[in-house]
Amino acid sequence: MEDYDSLLDSAYAKLPKKAMEKARFVLPVADVFQQGNQTIIKNFEIIVQKLRRDPKDISKYMSKELAVPSSVSNKRLILFGKFNSRFVNEKLQDFVKRYVLCPECGKPDTKLIEPERGVKQLVCEACGARSTAR
Repeated sequence: MEDYDSLLDSAYAKLPKKAMEKARFVLPVADVFQQGNQTIIKNFEIIVQKLRRDPKDISKYMSKELAVPSSVSNKRLILFGKFNSRFVNEKLQDFVKRYVLCPECGKPDTKLIEPERGVKQLVCEACGARSTAR
C-alpha cells in the first residue's frame, strides 16, 4: 500500500494546471462618464476581454439591473439613464460574482455554456465544477 505523501503527489499531478495557479484576478474599474441623459462606459471593450464574456451578455445584464435600455457603440457601452460611477461598478461586480467567478474555487477561469433548454451553466476550467447561472 502506498503512503499518504505519494498518493497526495499523484493527486496533485492529475489536477489541471489552472487549479494550481495563484494569479490574482483584478476586476477592471469601469471608466464612466455622463453625457446628457446617458451614462457611457468608455473602457467596455477592456472589461469584456478581461471577463471573457459576450458583450451582449454584459450589456443585457446591466440593462436589466439598471432598468434602462442600452447599446454598444464604438467599443463603449451606452446606458440610457444617469448613473454614478460607484453604482455602475457595483452592478459590474454583481455580474462578476454571478457569471464569472466559480462558486466552488473562486477563480475566474470559467465559461458559460447552454447545454439544453436555455439553462445556462457556469463551468470552471480550473476545478471542473458546474453550476447553474441564473
